[in-house]
Amino acid sequence: MIEFRVDDLARRAGVSVRNVRVYQDRGLLPPPRKEGRTGWYNEAHLARLGLITRMLDRGYTFATISELLTAAQSGLRIEDVLTSDDINGAAQQLSTSEQIDRSELEAMFGADLSEADLQRGVDLGVTTKVGDDYRVDNPVLLDAARLLSAAGISLSQILEQTEGVRQDLDDVARRFVALVTDRFIVDGQDPFDTDARTVGEIAELVNGLRPLVHRAVSALLVEAMDRRITSTMEEILAQYGHHPGSANDQAS
Repeated sequence: MIEFRVDDLARRAGVSVRNVRVYQDRGLLPPPRKEGRTGWYNEAHLARLGLITRMLDRGYTFATISELLTAAQSGLRIEDVLTSDDINGAAQQLSTSEQIDRSELEAMFGADLSEADLQRGVDLGVTTKVGDDYRVDNPVLLDAARLLSAAGISLSQILEQTEGVRQDLDDVARRFVALVTDRFIVDGQDPFDTDARTVGEIAELVNGLRPLVHRAVSALLVEAMDRRITSTMEEILAQYGHHPGSANDQAS
């Protein structure tokens, strides 16, 4: 992953360092990864700056841009935002992070915890390196990983599935957002040519959709989990029932 210092980021994006700071203060640009006193920005920040610049050039206000980008802000992942009807409340809840050191991680996941797994956690955004420690912005993920690890599942497997689930959730989010954008934006139309009133309507609809999408996806996931658990147990029982030396064989 390519990373930039703030001056390199500003130069590549064609904006001033001051503007980068302003966008960050306004909540439009996620904060950089901190390493000591140096902030490191990545290609996602560069893409976000390009988006902000285009929208500002077309007369959109900071408030409108912020409304559209709320779900993508640092610490506000889609699945977290959707858990509450109160977007600001969700943001405040997520602002509480957990900072742990390597010894605590080893206590959770074993003394053979590898540097590769630690780095992969950072690359996935599950953890953030803070000096010699690690910050976890979403403690729910840490709790889930701890539970799976206690069941004997390796951290490498957990991280692999985390990456896969995140990609799946991105696809789910894309599907629901597309329902909105396809309603308002005609095929072939530059979305930035959409008038400010329509953009406001899109933002209002997306915000209203968030809690409903969360409930819908949660309900569908529960149904899918029930079906998968049932079918898996049936497969296990079927294999056990035909296994030599099983209770059925002994009874016969």
